[in-house]
Amino acid sequence: MVLVLVGGAIAAGAYYVPKKLKVSPTASATPTFGAGAAAPVPSASQPGVPPGDPLATGGGQVTQTQTQPAAGGITTTQPPLGGGGTGRPADVLAGWAQQTGTRVGIPVVATQAYGYAELVLARTMPGCHLSWTTLAAIAYVESDHGHFQNSVLGADGTVSPPIYGLPLNGQGGRQMIADTDHGALDGDPTYDRAVGPLQFIPSTWQKYKVDADNSGAADPQNINDASLTAGIYLCQGGRDLSKPDAWHTAIFSYNAVQPYADKVFQTANEYGQKSRA
Repeated sequence: MVLVLVGGAIAAGAYYVPKKLKVSPTASATPTFGAGAAAPVPSASQPGVPPGDPLATGGGQVTQTQTQPAAGGITTTQPPLGGGGTGRPADVLAGWAQQTGTRVGIPVVATQAYGYAELVLARTMPGCHLSWTTLAAIAYVESDHGHFQNSVLGADGTVSPPIYGLPLNGQGGRQMIADTDHGALDGDPTYDRAVGPLQFIPSTWQKYKVDADNSGAADPQNINDASLTAGIYLCQGGRDLSKPDAWHTAIFSYNAVQPYADKVFQTANEYGQKSRA
């Protein structure tokens, strides 16, 4: 079962690429970039990741082997972690995000969210090796970084108006998933809908959700919360995303469609390359 749906399905009913994308992978790399722009990184006493091991769920089978997308590393000594203190922890990356986001064409507030998620996971799940470029690529494919159908990202990372997918009623190639949240997250008391810029199904969100911005609540419509939650989801089961097969298994667990995985790979690779240009 695909637990998280692609944002393109909101309009089309199912993600569709008419011809399989041609991907020309480059060697894996995690160089330092944004040198001189990194802000001092504070410590935090409480990590923004829920305790316990990630929940295991099934994913699609990897049918194609490629290298890991090129990654732009973030050099810090002590990642800021949410869940303690006040204010949005990702703001510490403002200088890096301003430089990098402008270079790669991603809104600064979104770049901060992706970079912060990488830092948190580097400390709390160090064996995962998830790069911000992978999260950014997924967010681009899902919702164009929260800009699907004229939605916009606020300064706090919340999308307005909220992003909701089509009802998962088994029509138009979509899955059949009866309501699991009484419409609390998706406004639909009959069927589930994917929600937010990272397009979580409500039941998946409830399993992995985290308050990454210290707002007091985990919100799937907030790109900070959604990015860190997506990272935790991708890293489940002890995956090491520096390994090509594990990276592809993680992406297939998000959406088990080969053109989707190809598009995420291609986009992540482009972000990694542009971030080092």
